[in-house]
Amino acid sequence: MTNDIIKLLPDSVANQIAAGEVIQRPSSVIKELVENSVDAGATKINIILRDAGRTLIQVIDNGSGMSATDARLAFERHSTSKIRNANDLFSLSTMGFRGEALASIAAVSQVELKTMRRNDSIGSRICISGSKVESQEPDVCQPGSNMMVKNLFFNIPARRKFLKKDSVELSNVVHEFERLALVNNDLELTLVHNDVTMHQLIPGSLKQRIGQLFGKTIERQLLPVETATSLVKINGFIGLPEGARKRNWLQYLFVNGRNMRHPSFHKAIMACYDKLIGPDVQPNYFINFEVDPATIDVNIHPTKHEIKFENDLPISQILEAAVRESLGRFNVAPAIDFSTDNTPEIPVFAPNMTAKLDIDLTSGTRYNPFEQPVPTNVPPTSANVKSSALNWKKETNDTFNNWDALYDRWNNGQQSTETQSQQLPNTNSDICNPDRDLFDDNTNIISNTCSAIQFKNKYLLSPAKSGLIIIDQHRAHVRILFDQFLKAVQTSSVASQSLIFPEILNTTPGQDIIINEILTKLKSIGFDIVKAGKGSWAINAVPAIIAESNPIEIITGIIDSVSSKENDQIMTDLEKDIALSMARSTAIKSGQQLTSEAIEHLISNLFLLTTPTYTPDGLLVLKIIDTETLTRSF
Repeated sequence: MTNDIIKLLPDSVANQIAAGEVIQRPSSVIKELVENSVDAGATKINIILRDAGRTLIQVIDNGSGMSATDARLAFERHSTSKIRNANDLFSLSTMGFRGEALASIAAVSQVELKTMRRNDSIGSRICISGSKVESQEPDVCQPGSNMMVKNLFFNIPARRKFLKKDSVELSNVVHEFERLALVNNDLELTLVHNDVTMHQLIPGSLKQRIGQLFGKTIERQLLPVETATSLVKINGFIGLPEGARKRNWLQYLFVNGRNMRHPSFHKAIMACYDKLIGPDVQPNYFINFEVDPATIDVNIHPTKHEIKFENDLPISQILEAAVRESLGRFNVAPAIDFSTDNTPEIPVFAPNMTAKLDIDLTSGTRYNPFEQPVPTNVPPTSANVKSSALNWKKETNDTFNNWDALYDRWNNGQQSTETQSQQLPNTNSDICNPDRDLFDDNTNIISNTCSAIQFKNKYLLSPAKSGLIIIDQHRAHVRILFDQFLKAVQTSSVASQSLIFPEILNTTPGQDIIINEILTKLKSIGFDIVKAGKGSWAINAVPAIIAESNPIEIITGIIDSVSSKENDQIMTDLEKDIALSMARSTAIKSGQQLTSEAIEHLISNLFLLTTPTYTPDGLLVLKIIDTETLTRSF
């Protein structure tokens, strides 16, 4: 009897364990195979997919190819042509070096490789299934390699079940392709899915490649960044502040032709945009670093995305200086904020303000401060929504001329049935009473809304019994509108309004995937969107409740929200994403001047909500500075 319990794992099991780190989904396979093609000196690479890579991933290149012996050895663990000893790890000039990728791929799929060197007259064909070599024989081939990976995870049902639906996996493939295309802008790359060509890129500069992938709009918003020191050479592009995005931003860092993630470098870039962009958006950037390979360590993780720099801090400082210099050179700088201390208050000249409220308040949006909330227990119908949209201006003018009638309507029970216990206060009593509680018991906020003022055309300041309330006006209105739009979206009872001239939305292949996924839902709530050619969609009609908003901004916001999800929550959260995008586009903007009447009504509507403190996506709407904190400040 033996007490030995440690055993060597079979190669097939060891390869499957390695595959768990290297091969996580179809996009991982594409990354490894394309990088191998790049290392083989290919100038043209074609990627062909079936069922988002679940059924077939085929990578064809015109690289150096392999001999029959090399083709067989390439699938053994830790077999590589990239390094010979440990010292080579510190002078890497290739994408791969670990010798695990092909062995890991072959362990979880059925692989067929056809390859031939340029000077050979005949090539080799090898078939492997689950790490087991089934056959190898001479074959007529084109110079280069043709790798076919079939039925990914066929022998690991649990891993195959882990794969998401095709639209999600294809979106991951497209994102991985974009990263590979950016770092290899001198190569000809093609991506085909189910016989449809999604990308066909020709060699060009980095800026041209960015335009090919993400559109001319992004390309026109780029500023060049370039600097060279003894430690690092930096070049690339940063986005203009006005091109910053709330979601789905384009942020890419490369080192020596390799994609990477680096929090310190990201932080250095973001510091340069301080006071240029809002806290809830981020800029686009595409930055390449060239350093001595001996000063970085890429052998941190099998995916090789995490890279350690020997000179991390000084390179961060050089990067920040280069980005600031670029922003300054192109006159991108924060606006001068002159101090207003000890200066007289000069009123804004605005005759007939009440008669022009719809113009002064909206500036392209349709905010009506006197519009009644949609009853929470009565779904909005296309008839009453459209009627409200057509008649709100008349109602606004009427209510301006008759404030008593306005509050009579509220006191007669026309407000939300869900909040009837919280009647809108009377102008001369409750609303000016600091003891009036306008929130539920959990918030413990008591507001005196009649004294609210606007600060910097962005925040609303309102005294409270417990101190001072500071409200972000845009987020507050987004929070109010979200509930109304969500009810309309959920019931699909919104009238559609045709546009006089169709709006053209230019998209990337990745965005096309998302639109096709959500197209049925968009049409059910009043959008009429049709394909207008490769990379473009025509918006012919929009929901009547947002008829005056920018439809391209709304659709883009929906795409960004959906594409940020990588799981089965996409369709579950779709209605909320649509309602939130509509609310963001329609809400009053930061920097928009409001009348005192509009301020009061905005705050009142916010206080009627059961959850007014945060927007649906978790952004803070209001902040309370208590009296004790204010007292200590003086």
